Amino acid sequence: MKTLAVRFQYLNLKLSALAIALVLVPQIGQTQLAKSPQKSPGLQCLHLDAIERAYLNSHITFGNLTPQLETRTIEQYIKRIDGAKIYLQKSDIEQIKKSIMAGVFSKIKERNCKAIDDVQALLVKRVEERVKFATETLAKKDWKFEPKTELMLDPEGREFAKTKADSDKFQLKYIQFQVSNFLATGESDLKTPEKGSDLDEGANQKKNYANPSQKSLDEAKGNVSRNYERILKKLTELSKDDIYAGYLDSFARALDPHSSYFSSDYYEDFNIQMGLKLEGIGATLSSQDGFTVVEQLISGGAAKESGLILPHDRIVAVGQFNEKGETEKMVNVVEMDLRDVVRLIRGPKGTKVQLTVLRRGAEGKERFNVTLNRAQIKLEDDAASISYIDKEVSGQKKKVAILNLPSFYSDSKPGGRSAASDIKGLLREAREKKADALVLDLSNDGGGSLEDAVKIAGFFFKTGNVVKQSTHTSEDEILFKDKDSEVDWDGPALVLTSRISASASEIVAATLKDYQRAVIVGGDHTFGKGTVQSVMPIPTGLGALKVTVGMFYTPGGFSTQHRGVEADVLLPGIFSTDEIGEQFLDYSLPKSQVKSFLSEDAYVTTGLGAWKRVDKPVLDYLRKQSEVRVAKSTEFQKIKVDLKKAKDRGKIIKLSEALKDTKEKKTVKDKKKEENKEEKVAEYLKRADIQEAANVAVDLIEATAKPNIILTGKAQKDFSAHE
Repeated sequence: MKTLAVRFQYLNLKLSALAIALVLVPQIGQTQLAKSPQKSPGLQCLHLDAIERAYLNSHITFGNLTPQLETRTIEQYIKRIDGAKIYLQKSDIEQIKKSIMAGVFSKIKERNCKAIDDVQALLVKRVEERVKFATETLAKKDWKFEPKTELMLDPEGREFAKTKADSDKFQLKYIQFQVSNFLATGESDLKTPEKGSDLDEGANQKKNYANPSQKSLDEAKGNVSRNYERILKKLTELSKDDIYAGYLDSFARALDPHSSYFSSDYYEDFNIQMGLKLEGIGATLSSQDGFTVVEQLISGGAAKESGLILPHDRIVAVGQFNEKGETEKMVNVVEMDLRDVVRLIRGPKGTKVQLTVLRRGAEGKERFNVTLNRAQIKLEDDAASISYIDKEVSGQKKKVAILNLPSFYSDSKPGGRSAASDIKGLLREAREKKADALVLDLSNDGGGSLEDAVKIAGFFFKTGNVVKQSTHTSEDEILFKDKDSEVDWDGPALVLTSRISASASEIVAATLKDYQRAVIVGGDHTFGKGTVQSVMPIPTGLGALKVTVGMFYTPGGFSTQHRGVEADVLLPGIFSTDEIGEQFLDYSLPKSQVKSFLSEDAYVTTGLGAWKRVDKPVLDYLRKQSEVRVAKSTEFQKIKVDLKKAKDRGKIIKLSEALKDTKEKKTVKDKKKEENKEEKVAEYLKRADIQEAANVAVDLIEATAKPNIILTGKAQKDFSAHE
C-alpha cells in the first residue's frame, strides 16, 4: 500500500490488523507475552527454494518462478529494506536490480544466497553513512531547530537520492522532523520534567513547540542521535534467519498483497491473536528509545492483578527462577530487541519471572523489582462484546444492542474459543434483554476465520449459501453454506463498517446486504479485499506460509475485490481517504464476478424466526433521515473538516503543524492506556458513528413497524428526540 503521511500514523497501526486476512485454517502490531514454542535452528539458504515452491503450489495466480515474479520480488525487497527512501541512493537501486540480485531465483535454487548477503552489506554501508552524518549534524553548536521546515515525507512523492549531496539535503530536513517528534511527545530518557517546562503535562495549554527550551531541545537531539545508533546496531545484529525471513516475505508479497511469510515469532503471535489466549504476565509491550515499555495491562493477567505494574513502566532487566525456586542472574534488556525481551518474559503458566522496572514520577525515577506468576489469560478486550444504547422516540423507549466484533478469531484446539460461538451467545443475551434492534459493529474488524464468517452471517437468516471460493487448481468453486436452520436474530439489523473493514467482515456485510437482511451503515465502502488465504505451518518449526489460494464471491455473485461493500447509509469517517483500500496495494488481484447463488431457503416470512427484507424505499428513507442528523452533528462536521485539511495539505509535512498534531495524538493515546474497561466502553459508545448507527436503527424499527411513515415523512419531527 502507499506509504501514508504522518497525519495517518495512527491509521497505519489500524491497517496492520488487516494482516489477519481471511484464513481457511484457524491459526499483533504489538507483542503479547505468551508461551514460547521450541525454537528451530532458523532459516538457512538451503530452505529458501523449497519454501518458494511451496507458495507456488498453492497460489491462485502464480504456479512458476517467472521473470515478472523475480522483478516484483526485487522491488518488494528494496521496499522492505528502505521503503522510506532514506538510506539507499538511485545508483544502489540500479546495482541491486541489474547486478546484485539479477537471476536471484536461479542462484537460490543452487543454494547460493550471496545476492541477499551483498544487498545487506550495501544497506549497512549506507546506514553507517547516514548515522555518521546525523550524529555530526546534531553535534554542531550552530544547529538550530527550524519549525517552518517543510519536507516530502511520503516516499511515493519522491525518488531515491541521486547523489550523497542529495541524501544530505533530505536528511537535514528529516532530522528536523525527527527532533520535532521528540519535542511534541515530550519523551526523555527517564529524566523528570521540571514544573512548567515543555515536558510538564500540566503546562500543555501554554506550550509553544516552535520555541522549545534549550533543555528540551538538547534532550530531543540526544534522543535522535541515539535512535540512529540504535538503528545501526539492530541492523548489524540481524541474524541470517532474520535476513532470509525478510527475503521470503518479499517473495510472498510479490505474489499479491496478502501472501506473506510468518517467522516463528510472528506465527506464535498470530496464533495468540486467533485463539485470544496466552500464557504469560498479561501485558502489551512496545520498544521505545531502547527501552521495553508497558503499553497496556490485560485484565486477569498477573501484571495488572499485582497492582505493581503500570502503563509507561520500563522493563530494564528480566530474571528467571530455576527448578528449586531460586532466582537466577538478572539479564539487562536495555537496547535489546523486543522479540528477545518477550522471549525472556514468556513461559508456561505456573512459573515465575522477575522484572526490574523503572518508573518516572514526580520525585524522579524509581527502580524496583517485581516477581510475577505466569498464567493463562483470555484476551477479553479483543473478543466480541455487547453494549446497549437506550433511545426515547415519541415517548417510547427503544433499546439498541451494539455488538462489537474486533476480529473473526478462532482457536482450532479442542474446546477453543471462536468468534461465532461468542456472537451466538451475545445474540441470545440481546433477545433475553428484549433489544429492539441490533448493530453489528465491524468498523475496526480486519478479518479472520472464514468458517466463523459463514456461521455469523447465517445467524441472521434460516439456511442458505454464504460464499463461494475459487481455486487455483480448477474453474470449480468451493461453496460455503449456512446449514443451521435457527435464526438467532430476526429483528431489525444494521452492520457498521468503514474503509478498514476487510475480508471476513466484507463477507458478512455483503451477504446480509445481498439477502436484504441488514442495512449497511458507515464509510463509503469497505476495504475491498476479496481474496482467501491459507496459513500453512512449516513442519520444521521455521514459521508458516500465508498464501492466497482463492477469490471469494458473495451470494449476489459479486467479488468484494477493490469495490468493497458500499454503505446504504453513508457516514463521514476518519478512514474515508483515497489512500486506504485494496486497490492501492501493490499487485492486488483484479476483481471478477460469477452468477448469483442466493438461496430462497434463507428467507423466513412468517412464524418463528420471520424477518423483513430491507427494500429500496426503506433504505432511501433511512438515508434521508440520517443526512439531516449528520448535517447538524458537530462531530461529523469536524471529521469532514479534518479530511479536507489532510487532502489540502497533500504530501508535504509542515513541522509547525506536525508538532501540534503529534502532541494531540500522544495525549489521546496516553489517556486510553489509563482507561479501565468501563471507561473504554463509555468512550466507545460516545463515538459519533456508534450513536448515529443507533439512531438509524431506531429509524429502521419505526419504518418496519409503521410502513406508512416512509410516505408521510412524519418521522422527521417525531425522531428529533434522539439526536
